[in-house]
Amino acid sequence: MSVRNHSFVTEFVIVGFPGLQPEFYGLASAVLLIVYCCTLIGNFAVLILFATPNILHKPMYIIILNLVVSDVLFSTTTLPKIIARYWFQAGAISFIGCFLQMYLVHYFGSVTSFLLLIMALDRYVAICFPLRYPMIIKNSTIHILNATAWIVAKACPLMMVIRAYPLPYCDSNTILQCFCDHISITKLACTDRAPYSFPAFVTAMVVLLGPLVFIIFSYCSIIVAVVQIASPQGRLKTLSTCSGQLIIIALYYLPRCFIYLASNVGIRFSTDLHIVIIMLYSLLPPMINPLIYCFKTKDMKQTLMKKFKKSTAP
Repeated sequence: MSVRNHSFVTEFVIVGFPGLQPEFYGLASAVLLIVYCCTLIGNFAVLILFATPNILHKPMYIIILNLVVSDVLFSTTTLPKIIARYWFQAGAISFIGCFLQMYLVHYFGSVTSFLLLIMALDRYVAICFPLRYPMIIKNSTIHILNATAWIVAKACPLMMVIRAYPLPYCDSNTILQCFCDHISITKLACTDRAPYSFPAFVTAMVVLLGPLVFIIFSYCSIIVAVVQIASPQGRLKTLSTCSGQLIIIALYYLPRCFIYLASNVGIRFSTDLHIVIIMLYSLLPPMINPLIYCFKTKDMKQTLMKKFKKSTAP
């Protein structure tokens, strides 16, 4: 009998936090709705800033613009469904819909990883090769790199979906997660998942650790270049141009690396705590990043203050 004939599951049910008591469903949905609204408001505010002044039409801000789009799309892919699950008890998602969500979750995560690599490249060239920066990093160059990130990021999630979709799903259809991802779906397959999970794990490591290796190299090179600057004021000024990017990169990579390392050294978390950690590193950065963009980047901060003064002027 074919694998497809064993797939009796026609829909999945997203459980969210399995240990959450029903009396807290309203509170959970309200918190998630606030996170989603703050994410949309903050990121759309950044988009509005980009829409007006030419001062923001620079390589670094073009990268930030792409990060904003990726963050909004990721949050829109994941949050509405889990909010509906707790608010309206509508946790069911179609078989195809779950795999579509899985693809988008991993796709936007991969896009963000590659965009952070491009961001690190921009700072590396700006600080280590300042005289060559205008020739190497142009708006057209960044547009090409960003487009490449969006295109290349399609490959790994697509491979995951193609390998996971035909598996036989004939037992439980409850997903112990707040959204459909590769691990939570393939755990439900009525077959040995090792031949499918290991290639997916290797792919995830390449997408995660590949950019991270270059990011670490670039910022180590930046530190070496900064140490060679004679004046303390010059060192602080140079480092300040990287502070916002470092915070964004740390918010994305550190929790993910912690989860992967913990699972490999035998550290085990409860299911609810594991889901909470995943939700924190998945959904908080898109909400916090707009604040970092606006208050840690000089041009955006000045543009925001000008708009605020203009709106409050009599």
